[in-house]
Amino acid sequence: MEQAVYITRIAKFLPNEPVQNDDIELFLGYVNNKPSMTKNVILRSNGITRRYYALDKDGNITHTSVRMAAEAIRAMFDDSFRLEDIDLLAYGTASPETILPSPGVMLHGELKGNHFETVSFAGSCCAGVHALKYAWMSVRCGESQKAVSAASERLSAWMHARYFEKELEIRNELEKNPYLAFEKDFLRWMLSDGAGAMLLENKPGPGLNFRIDFIELCSFANELETCMYAGGEKNSEGGVDGWASFPESEWLSRSLFSLRQDARMLSKHIIQKGSEFLQELIVKHQLHPDQIQWVLPHLSSMFFKKPIQDAYDAIGFHLPEERWFMNLPSVGNVATVSIYLMLEELTRSGKVRKGDKILCVIPESARFSYAFCLLEAC
Repeated sequence: MEQAVYITRIAKFLPNEPVQNDDIELFLGYVNNKPSMTKNVILRSNGITRRYYALDKDGNITHTSVRMAAEAIRAMFDDSFRLEDIDLLAYGTASPETILPSPGVMLHGELKGNHFETVSFAGSCCAGVHALKYAWMSVRCGESQKAVSAASERLSAWMHARYFEKELEIRNELEKNPYLAFEKDFLRWMLSDGAGAMLLENKPGPGLNFRIDFIELCSFANELETCMYAGGEKNSEGGVDGWASFPESEWLSRSLFSLRQDARMLSKHIIQKGSEFLQELIVKHQLHPDQIQWVLPHLSSMFFKKPIQDAYDAIGFHLPEERWFMNLPSVGNVATVSIYLMLEELTRSGKVRKGDKILCVIPESARFSYAFCLLEAC
């Protein structure tokens, strides 16, 4: 029999001190020893004022992705919840640090403790919600009693200048093709490192809990070609030729492991397809905007906030400005972790009342996937 499932604990881990806009290249380095031509333009648009890096100013790694995830999970422990109580670990990341073993077992190895089920989700921004949904379903059907869902990112590993240095000098290329900046430089000024974790149980715990009403995910890869990618090059069919298709000598010269995004595709489809999926859910779940007290949207840039609001208004799903809660300007885009960080911060804010409904909105531009979650505070 299906059981109600509650998020009973939420925790986060953000590495080191926050990095302000003027200091980004002190940590990520200068491509070809020159300041970026696009940084200030992109920062003005995305509205981010600070972010976190698991790096020092010499580019040395201070925390691995799995260590950050482990720290977020440990932050949930106390006398009534210990490592030994976990019976499922579901973990999502867009920046796995190994091809094999899987990220989930690497995280289990970092945590130690008992043996338990682990499952890994890789991809882009929705991977953290995939982990959350697996944990939700496991508790819901009675397979797990205390399931942990976690997500972490060490995206700075892909953003450091050393991974761009073998390529043609960006400044020279920009004179011929300004769009190159938005393909290979665009995301360097948005992405951030960090981790989040949630404990899911079949009954509420002390304090504020969130009952999960639904978690819905959808991919539009059947309709749309690749928009954001790493580890290869986009081909003429709209897919990606992976790094193993290229000789090793070209892995760095072609910047195959840099993260790239087609900003023109992003602006054309990301809001439209998300709005289409929301319309399906409005019918399926009989949603009405008056039911919802909080909207937590994962945004890559504050630029998208108003267009998303306008798109929702256009389908008759108006959500007033005061209901929108986001922390992108203060933590940056932490991909899979963003929804964990928003819910954790909203919980700490003291603004949530029991009975409040929270709509979580998570778009993923990699090949256009979307997640919507509806929670109720209790």
